[in-house]
Amino acid sequence: MALLSDTARSWVEDCTGSVVGVRELRGGWTSTMLALTPEQGDEVVLRLMTKEPWRTHGAALTSREAEVQRMLAPTPVPAPRSLALDAAGDHGGVAAHLMTLVPGEVDLDRVDAASLRRLADVLAAIHDVEPTIEVRAYQSWAWEEKYVVPPWASDAGLWEEAFAVLRTDPPSFEPHLIHRDFHHRNVLWVADEVGGVVDWVETSIGPAWLDVAHGCTNIAIHHGTGTAQAFADAYVARTGRAPQPFFDVMDVVGFLPPPGRRSFITDELELARLEDWLRSRVRLLSGGNKARRPSV
Repeated sequence: MALLSDTARSWVEDCTGSVVGVRELRGGWTSTMLALTPEQGDEVVLRLMTKEPWRTHGAALTSREAEVQRMLAPTPVPAPRSLALDAAGDHGGVAAHLMTLVPGEVDLDRVDAASLRRLADVLAAIHDVEPTIEVRAYQSWAWEEKYVVPPWASDAGLWEEAFAVLRTDPPSFEPHLIHRDFHHRNVLWVADEVGGVVDWVETSIGPAWLDVAHGCTNIAIHHGTGTAQAFADAYVARTGRAPQPFFDVMDVVGFLPPPGRRSFITDELELARLEDWLRSRVRLLSGGNKARRPSV
């Protein structure tokens, strides 16, 4: 089956001229991401909201991404630039967003100290942007329906304590522009520099630490608690902002699947690392009085 329908191709070519190459980009969890090569000019990227449940909300998601990218155009944030939007899916059957292709490659193993500092730098640059458009308030992904101890958990009491934390009011915070899905898969590297930050469909106004938390959770899953903590420390050193472990707990619980669905994390070691990261965050909230256990 063709990656790009004739009607979608025609719409793209109205913006770019004749398209001579189409390739699928890796790593698109919410969408089909295509790199398109025009006969003249640079490659562009087409997001097609083909995957549920995001397809159902594709119009809002692609519209938000396009508006945010236009807002970011004059800022130093290395984001793609919006070229055209088909939020209603009139041309390709699903919501679609055409944007520039930013340089670089995903590298999940870029967790040395210098790379973590560069991640903290680009995240701080995002948080320093003063919004010039109306941006929605952040949403928690740790819904009450997820407050169920996972079957793989080794410490049920830890998870129950986390759920109890989230049933309290969140701490006060200074509102910032947040990416809301900041992690290694959405960062592109060119040599030793960040070439781009992609996937702006969840952009919100909210606590800066929620972006740090999401980055940390993803790092913890792949590299362990010590490396995740190093990223958090790099952000604090860069910005002077105090950690807010409540949002770390919120982010970890957000990784649990909704009732009736399977977790997208299945590797036993990664699950153990996720629990170990949660343990370290709950310990911070409780003043560090819990017995220390080794990190995975």
